[in-house]
Parts: sequence; C-alpha cells; structure tokens
Amino acid sequence: MRIGELAEATGVSARSLRYYEDQGLLRAHRTPAGHRRYTSDDVERVVQIQQLYAAGLCSRVIAELLPCLDAPPRERTGHLETRLAQEHQRLESVVREAVRARDTLEEIITDLGRP
Repeated sequence: MRIGELAEATGVSARSLRYYEDQGLLRAHRTPAGHRRYTSDDVERVVQIQQLYAAGLCSRVIAELLPCLDAPPRERTGHLETRLAQEHQRLESVVREAVRARDTLEEIITDLGRP
C-alpha cells in the first residue's frame, strides 16, 4: 500500500509516517521510482507506535523498544518490561509534580481572594 493508504488505514498523517521513518520506527519498501510501499504488517506497527506515544514515550525510547516487541516472547530478555517500568516511574513523578504545581496554584488563588 502507498503512504496515503497507510495514513488512511491508521488515521495517522502521511507527514507523521515520514517522521516515523526518519526516526527509524517504520521502514518503507521503495519502488524503483522511489515511492514508499507498506504492507498490512505496517498498519499494526503504526498502531503500536501510536500506543507508545499515547503512553508518553518519546521516539528515542520507542525506537529502543520496538525490537523487543518484535521478538517472540520466549526470546525476550526482560529489557522491555524493565524499560516500561522505568517509563512508568518517570510518568508517576511527572504526575506528582503536576499535582503539586496545581495545589500551589490553588493556594495562590485562594490567598488572592482573601481580604
């Protein structure tokens, strides 16, 4: 399928698909004329990439984890689970800091309303 067809099948823009390719997250097969071609497996890959982005991971981390996701479960080393746990902890810290900032803002707003 062509890039426009992959974009339509996944709901991801062609520009994003090109970015994924630039970041090493997605590989297109090229025709002799240089046009990108994708397979039905690439639809699943784009969905995985979107899920990882939605989980708060950056493209560098996604590129690190995709080979682990591609490996058969019996061949996985545990790196995937360890790295995802690290990212989970990082996000927990971000959430705690955001809650603290929100609470501080609420205190400031409350103090401003006092005579």
